[in-house]
Amino acid sequence: MPEVPVNLDIDYVAPRHLAGGGDPAWITVPLHRACGWSYGHDPLMPRVLLSSPDQKALLRLEPDPDGRWWTLQHAPAPDRPAWFASFDARTPVEMIATFTDALTDPTADPADNWDPQEPLLKAGWVPAYNHHRLASPDGTVRVEADETTGAWWVDTALRDFRTLLWQAHFSEHTPPHLITAFTTTLTDPRPVPRTASPSSLPTRNPDLITRSHREVPATQIAGALEERIRSLAARRSGPPTTSTHPPQRPQAERHRQR
Repeated sequence: MPEVPVNLDIDYVAPRHLAGGGDPAWITVPLHRACGWSYGHDPLMPRVLLSSPDQKALLRLEPDPDGRWWTLQHAPAPDRPAWFASFDARTPVEMIATFTDALTDPTADPADNWDPQEPLLKAGWVPAYNHHRLASPDGTVRVEADETTGAWWVDTALRDFRTLLWQAHFSEHTPPHLITAFTTTLTDPRPVPRTASPSSLPTRNPDLITRSHREVPATQIAGALEERIRSLAARRSGPPTTSTHPPQRPQAERHRQR
């Protein structure tokens, strides 16, 4: 008998920074299959470890309700001290993937003249309190640079920023082109798909997010990941291609509630 197509209930959510975490496979599977990162795991711990082919970068996914879920540590290089980036559980995987895609892009320009604030200013973000902090037009995201150390924070909250939905932290010496890649995706208006129930969303406030509900063949969701893998793998042998939807010295981390 012919197979009965299986459909999934999908919510397409915008803005993406309020869409929740998403499927970690959007990051981990392409790193392994397209970028050659090796994986390891501890059978007694619910975590994933991925290391770059040159063994200089380590991505750790470790579910921790009280801390960072994602941490990428990079060893020192001749032209740059060690650095790290970390992301909370509700950081959308599409945004973290933009960061890791830039890290693994063999054609990327790693120069230090990138300005992570530039894409935000072009998108209409405005200074908040001082010129080292920018706020999104909807008031739910703040991006701040530490003028002394060069570290960056991205905070997302629904109100008053006393309780954060998620935070991304880029330590001193994180390559500016990687931070710029992350701030650029903050301005991307395209919705992102979520298969979990609406209750998993950080908010359902129609004044803050838009949701478009559809039934989508499961093969379409799997196909999007496969196309992403092919697109990233093609960077090694050909000109850069654009993936399908969802389409720049370590220090002690600052307290999460600033």
